[in-house]
This record gives sequence, structure tokens and C-alpha cells, in this order.
Amino acid sequence: MRIHTLLIAGAIAGLVISAGSARAQDTTSSVKKAGAAVHHTLKKTGNAIKKDVKKAGSATHQALRTAGNKTKTVAGDATGIHKVGGTVGNAAQSVSRAGKSTARSAKHTVKSTKASAHHALQKAGDSTKAAIKKPL
Repeated sequence: MRIHTLLIAGAIAGLVISAGSARAQDTTSSVKKAGAAVHHTLKKTGNAIKKDVKKAGSATHQALRTAGNKTKTVAGDATGIHKVGGTVGNAAQSVSRAGKSTARSAKHTVKSTKASAHHALQKAGDSTKAAIKKPL
């Protein structure tokens, strides 16, 4: 009789332990699923933003290039000089270098802002993961 009682008690203890661990795994997997969903949403949003920014930048570049070419043509028609050289070439070079310098500075600003935002998000994610892993 004692053996049957011990077997039944052992079976009940085993069921309790397995149910407790299954519950813990479900909690962990649901946290992981929620984290994965947030990650994928942020990634899709970030990619969409990058795509829109690139499209706007490309359109701006094409408009500026077209306007610059038209301006050069008009200036060439007015002066009769269509080949760039001499003082005209030097002036064009200084304008070009100023534009490139401005563009590099703008690109640096965008990249540093992006990097700081990424750093902040990564820090927040790491602290969230650490808080979830700590037992209460």
C-alpha cells in the first residue's frame, strides 16, 4: 500500500513540476514573441523611412542636376563660352567644392544622428532584456 501511495505522490509531483516548467516556458516564449514582433515592426518602419529618404534625396539630386545643367547652358549661350576653363572653370570648381563640402557635412549629421538613435534604442533594449531576465 505504501508503494502505491509513494507512486501516486511521485506522479502528482512530476505533473506539478512539468506544469510549472511548461508555464515558465510559455511566459518566456510569449516574451520572446512579443520582442520579435516589436523588432520586426521597428525594422520594417526603419526600412520604409530609409526608402522614402533615399527617394526624396534622389529626386532632389536630379532636380538640382537638371537646373545646374540648364544654368550652364544659359550662361554658355550668353557668353559664347561652352567649354569650362580659365576663370570660369575656377569659379565652377569653387562652387562645386562648396556644394560637396555642404553635402558631406549634411551626410555626417544624418549619420551621427542615426548612430546616436541606434545607440539609445540598443541601450533601452538591453536594459529591457536584463529586467525581464531578472527573477522578481
